[in-house]
Amino acid sequence: MLGRLLVRFLRPAWPLLVAVVVFQFAQAIASLYLPALNADIIDEGVAVGDTGFILRTGALMLAITLVQIACSIAAVWFGAKAAMGLGRDLRGAVFARVGDFSQREVDRFGAPSLITRSTNDVQQVQMLVLMSCTMLVSTPILAIGGIIMALREDVQLSWIMVVAVPVLLLAISLIIARMGPLFRQMQDRIDTVNRVLREQLTGMRVVRAFVREPDETIRFGDANAALTDTALRVGRLFALMFPIVLLVLNVSSVAVLWFGAFLIEGGSLQVGSLTAFLSYLAQILFAVMFATFIAVLLPRAMVSADRIGEILQTEPTVVPPADPIRTMPAPGTVELQGATFAYPGAEQPVVRDVSFLARPGTTTAIIGSTGAGKTTLVNLLPRLFDVTGGAVLVGGVDVREVDPELLWSVIGLVPQRAYLFSGTVASNLRYGNPDATNEELWAALEIAQGRDFVEAMADGLESSIAQGGTNVSGGQRQRLAIARALVKRPPIYVFDDSFSALDTATDARLRDALSREVGDATVIVVAQRVSSILGADQILVLEDGAVVARGTHGELLASSPEYREIVASQLTEETA
Repeated sequence: MLGRLLVRFLRPAWPLLVAVVVFQFAQAIASLYLPALNADIIDEGVAVGDTGFILRTGALMLAITLVQIACSIAAVWFGAKAAMGLGRDLRGAVFARVGDFSQREVDRFGAPSLITRSTNDVQQVQMLVLMSCTMLVSTPILAIGGIIMALREDVQLSWIMVVAVPVLLLAISLIIARMGPLFRQMQDRIDTVNRVLREQLTGMRVVRAFVREPDETIRFGDANAALTDTALRVGRLFALMFPIVLLVLNVSSVAVLWFGAFLIEGGSLQVGSLTAFLSYLAQILFAVMFATFIAVLLPRAMVSADRIGEILQTEPTVVPPADPIRTMPAPGTVELQGATFAYPGAEQPVVRDVSFLARPGTTTAIIGSTGAGKTTLVNLLPRLFDVTGGAVLVGGVDVREVDPELLWSVIGLVPQRAYLFSGTVASNLRYGNPDATNEELWAALEIAQGRDFVEAMADGLESSIAQGGTNVSGGQRQRLAIARALVKRPPIYVFDDSFSALDTATDARLRDALSREVGDATVIVVAQRVSSILGADQILVLEDGAVVARGTHGELLASSPEYREIVASQLTEETA
């Protein structure tokens, strides 16, 4: 998977990668040439007292060093640009794919894991590319070139390289083999920490209300300790790398000096050549070390690439049609024809054989006990899920055949959990209609019974709203969400239990205003309170995902024991 991702997302950056290779090659050649010049200074300059040769060769070494520095800087710059571009494109691809997911795929991965995969996992792949551009290109050049140049200086000492390099590779390989499973475990535990932290921040009020801070501290501590333990195990293995490299390097250097001294004494080796051989040996071993450093990053990047690949390879269950319909013959109508929906592997469907027709200018209410499938049913209208049986028609067209943008544009959905985005009151209300004027915003707030509290805010429409709307009450959040749908002015409104946080008087005023202002639209209301749906043109009573009764309030009171039971329970509660 890592290779496929790199080929796909680095292909546009091939000029940058070519530049990296060119500059890394140049700086590697310069690095290989310097020890030979140093040996010449010792043997042909210092040994014979030729100051002119020393100055000329030293000036050449200085020039080569400056070229090496310039090439190294250029290679890092181009490599960083390629790596950052990869990260940008990879995050964009993950974000785009997640944006196409239906609720089923989002629930499958979970929000914390999706966040980790689009941030931390992308960063691991990006870091591998950056380090590869910085080190990996020059590593084989230094290793192979170093071996050639070392043999050029003296063949008799080459057995030291034959021993040192395999020993170093074997030791590093054993360490890396143990790191692979730990990296997979580390990414999973990062997911866990993100999930626990996200739950605690989102549910802070609940935690404090039930005095559960100590328990939540322990829960976060356990998740954090598990991640810390894995990270420490990886860190301990990683910490062995450099001591091993330095041990092999120092032992090899001592061996070169020891046996080289005998060769110098015998006259078969010059001091400068010994110095150059020692430098080339160090370059070879450091090249191996750089390669192992990349090899350390590789297992974690491979794990991260697999996790990213799971996102990119997951096909959404809600797929846009190949040849979408872009016009609706019956605007505003909503019809379900034997609609059935079941989650994968579920024994029973959540929604079973539901049929009804809602026309413009009418209100359809859906009521039932908790878990009856009301929210799932209305989520079928904007294609948050696709039916597994039957059909859902909006505007006279099967929603699976219509252009998704057109479908979403004709539905104003107020979800069960009213969610507001960080920004201002105005920016939230304009979410459905960016061109709405302030007068239109105030008009929508007037209908939604939210004008009074918005006017009471310090900056009115420009008052700040925190992420999720946590700085306003539940009722205010619901009224702002309703106003947001009203600003959109769609032909179809879907209110999914959107009045539950409102008091009875506000609920009545809101319903009265809605009947006057959106009377020509198709309104579908999911409700728990009977008082919210008394004036509906048709009421569907849902039990275990199936419609067990339908009619007006009066008709259901006369014919449906399930509806009478709901009414009786609520009247009893109100009386009590």
